[in-house]
Amino acid sequence: MSTPESPARDHHRSSGDATPPPADDGFRAKAREFLARHAPGPMEGLDAAEQLRIAKRFQAAAYDAGLIGITWPAEYGGQGLTAAEQQAYDEEAAHHDLPTGVFMVGMGMCGPTLLDLGTHEQKARYVPPLLRGDEIWCQLFSEPGAGSDVASLQTRAVRDGDEWVVNGQKVWTSGAQFADFGALLARTDPDVPKHRGITMFIVDMHSPGVTVRPLRDMTGRAPFNEVYFDDVRLPADAVIGEVGGGWLAALTMLGHERVSIGGSVRRGSDPLAFDNLVDLARRRDRADDPVVRDRLAELYAHERALALFNTKLRQEAEAGASPGARGSIAKLAGAELLWRAVDTAGLIAGPALTSWEEGDAAAEEMAVAINGTPASSIAGGSNQVQRNIIGERLLGLPKEPQVDRDVPFRELKVGTQRTP
Repeated sequence: MSTPESPARDHHRSSGDATPPPADDGFRAKAREFLARHAPGPMEGLDAAEQLRIAKRFQAAAYDAGLIGITWPAEYGGQGLTAAEQQAYDEEAAHHDLPTGVFMVGMGMCGPTLLDLGTHEQKARYVPPLLRGDEIWCQLFSEPGAGSDVASLQTRAVRDGDEWVVNGQKVWTSGAQFADFGALLARTDPDVPKHRGITMFIVDMHSPGVTVRPLRDMTGRAPFNEVYFDDVRLPADAVIGEVGGGWLAALTMLGHERVSIGGSVRRGSDPLAFDNLVDLARRRDRADDPVVRDRLAELYAHERALALFNTKLRQEAEAGASPGARGSIAKLAGAELLWRAVDTAGLIAGPALTSWEEGDAAAEEMAVAINGTPASSIAGGSNQVQRNIIGERLLGLPKEPQVDRDVPFRELKVGTQRTP
């Protein structure tokens, strides 16, 4: 199991009031009016292509209205506003079921990493269309043989003149079937220990040699993909950060990813959100049950605490402070919050959660949400990985033993065992 080291940018600020000053009422009113006019209606029954078209149209309209990239730098297409405006927009957006999921990887992970480590030319080229939804991004980290140990990746990138040639396979890649670009981790030097010989690249997902194959999960949907690279050629300026500096780039992106996953806004349409579980209890005549009430109160407290913690991280990010290892707290707390919500739903509805009348869309969405909950404990690094990071980097506990840490990758078997 990987236990990433602390990146150089991992620093902390003193704690304080997690609630930002209120946004200008005019901004909130503008957001509310925009959402009332432009939020798409239900998209059940629409095929994937039509849903994507609607999502891109909404994202572009929101961007043009000044409601996307609210705290991102104006130099690269953002609005240059504060966390208060972002929070105001999030609170208004939570009342709608917006089609923003396909942009989550770009907005929450790839874009922030480009801002941290990319060149001026990369930021100017890629960030504005990413924000507007004109170009969709995916993250190409996980591999079949690496598990939670990202540093054991075996996809190779070999320098050939002014280009890099990539061969290998990635898996569990969210949204790759829609992506125009990806942030790829590849091994560029097998003669050094596994954490040192990695580089991050920008990949055009429409390049010759890139193959995307959707994977269907237990919800019956296909949000993930396998991605194959067969002699894919990348220009020299596709490197994000430094050649051989991919592990630092990975830690940077994983930090953003964990904040993004843990800090996802609980939409009003989320069947596992507190408000909707209260409605479920009322419909089931369980709202006066003291055990149910106690469980709902506990859920509300956790949901609110996580929201405030993420507000604090966002405020600090606005001030230039990386979330660092505290992103693992957000990610772990978000995963545990979902499990707590599933347990509460089970307490309220019992066996009724397992069957419903055909055409009951609300019941089906609840089933999909419950079946998707186990993924929350894996995506972005398992709960065990997050606990290791919190223990080692925030609490100062001893590091987990790693027998392969100083062994050249070429001498390892499947990345983690020394070749006999």
